[in-house]
Amino acid sequence: VNDTEGYLPMAENVQLEEVDAEELAQIQQEAIESSQSYRRQRLVDFALQFVGGRYMYGGTDPHVGVDCSGFTRYVLQYGAGVTLNRSSRGQASQGVPVSADQMQPGDLLFYGGSVNSIDHVAMYIGNGQVVHASTERTGIKTSPWNYRTPVRITNVLG
Repeated sequence: VNDTEGYLPMAENVQLEEVDAEELAQIQQEAIESSQSYRRQRLVDFALQFVGGRYMYGGTDPHVGVDCSGFTRYVLQYGAGVTLNRSSRGQASQGVPVSADQMQPGDLLFYGGSVNSIDHVAMYIGNGQVVHASTERTGIKTSPWNYRTPVRITNVLG
């Protein structure tokens, strides 16, 4: 450490267990899931710092003002390194569709009359809630995920 060499005492009576391939695969899968869960939680925490921020039609920076798709685009870009299209309709064409019972924090929910008329996007944050740039009156806020019926839910994080 810091260009200094050191030694640790040798442990006595240490026995190493052999792990079979199936158990090793399970351990690796649990590590991957834990890492993905941590990444998703970091993204949620990043998004939540903007709650109370200003809604501005066409806005792309939550420090100044954003609309719904500007918000999700900014959060995914700077919170997870994921590049999204600019419009909610364009964002709905990205990622992998998931069902409501499969959605995880960081997944995007799209609202509108149908899949062909999407007019709003929000990000799922867990516990039945989404964060989104709602309206000029309410700004960036959290809401129940089903305050409107989503017409599409996608996983853009992989």
